Amino acid sequence: MEHRNGARDAERDGTVTGPDPDTATGPDPDARWLALLMHAAFFLLLGASLTRFLMRHPGEARTPWIIALSVTLAVLYLLGPVLGSRPTPRRLTWLGVLVAVWMVLVVLAPSFAWCAVPLFYTGLRILPPRAALALVALLTAFVVAAQLRLATGFDPNLVLAPPAVAAVATAVFVHMQRQSVRQRELAARRSELIDDLLRTRRELAATERREGTLAERQRLSMEIHDTLAQGLSSQQMLLQAADRTWTADPDAARRHVRTATGIAERNLAEARRFVHDLAPADLAEGGGLEAALHALAARESAQAQGAPTVRCHVEGTPHAPLPDRVQSALLRIAQGALANVREHSGATAAGLTLTHLDDRVVLDIGDNGRGFTVEQPGPRDEHAVRGHGLPAIRARVHQLGGTLTIESAPGEGTVLSAEIPLTTTESPMEYPPEDPT
Repeated sequence: MEHRNGARDAERDGTVTGPDPDTATGPDPDARWLALLMHAAFFLLLGASLTRFLMRHPGEARTPWIIALSVTLAVLYLLGPVLGSRPTPRRLTWLGVLVAVWMVLVVLAPSFAWCAVPLFYTGLRILPPRAALALVALLTAFVVAAQLRLATGFDPNLVLAPPAVAAVATAVFVHMQRQSVRQRELAARRSELIDDLLRTRRELAATERREGTLAERQRLSMEIHDTLAQGLSSQQMLLQAADRTWTADPDAARRHVRTATGIAERNLAEARRFVHDLAPADLAEGGGLEAALHALAARESAQAQGAPTVRCHVEGTPHAPLPDRVQSALLRIAQGALANVREHSGATAAGLTLTHLDDRVVLDIGDNGRGFTVEQPGPRDEHAVRGHGLPAIRARVHQLGGTLTIESAPGEGTVLSAEIPLTTTESPMEYPPEDPT
């Protein structure tokens, strides 16, 4: 905004030059085409004027001077694009020499006067508005004088036509300049609006996620309060009542215990329902771990261009369905490992291999990425970080009593192997937080 305001203030002060196709806002196609047209017109008019002079005045003493000045004028004009389009001292000196050579040429041969039209454009493009108009007036005066020298008598058209052409050329150029400025301002404003829209959408999405999280937490708290908490409270009261009447009225105590047992069964069913609802979505669909891994591989392969191609392979057949906690943990491990592959490895291909053995299940995730130097975690490192990359994977494997093996070296890719036994008890460590993906 400050840049645009400064540009408008400079324009009011008369210090703004014509549109620069090489500015930071990017090339202006219209200005570039107009510049190419004016360059072509200049050399065409210069060549036509020189040809006309040589045809009508062959062998005159001034002919070598006319040819030399024409060549000098052409060379000077060719140097213009090399010097840029900003009004630097070197650029202004070049413009002054160019106009001076043209004036001398017009004095010697008035037929070169019409080369002034491209020079109008050059002056308007480089100089501030007032200086540019003064140059246009000076060039127009020379054109009128040259035309009157060529005429055999006074002709009003020769006096009025050049100023009219100069006025039209100046008006067209100024209009194009203002249109270009407006287009750049509109483009900048549109870019700002798009940035604001994207920022607003991101903020809205973040707000919706927060609200959704809060709403889900509230729903779960209400569900737990209305089911598990109430059931546990009832069990506590029944067991306390049974304890008080155990000696005096054994039958009543047994009834209290049986009632508490029924409530415990219902609460167990509710707890299992909660666990099922909070399980990964791919597992909740009922296809099992193999189907979930195949779906995960397909999703990763269908990511944007540049994402690695992921293939899934299953070896062996389980003798019994895997426990839900094992399926959930292995799926989360695969998701976390593939996220690391996608974000950090630079790999083009990756593979998931699920191997069912008699007493354990093994999940291997390999990639052909850049690899890294494996650092063995210390005793405290395994539990220091949760929910981020390898520490989260180690925590999940450790919770199930398994082992995690990582094989990698710089430039050699990476293979991560999670081995989960099927006959061990869970570690007392808490589950790591579930990833949202």
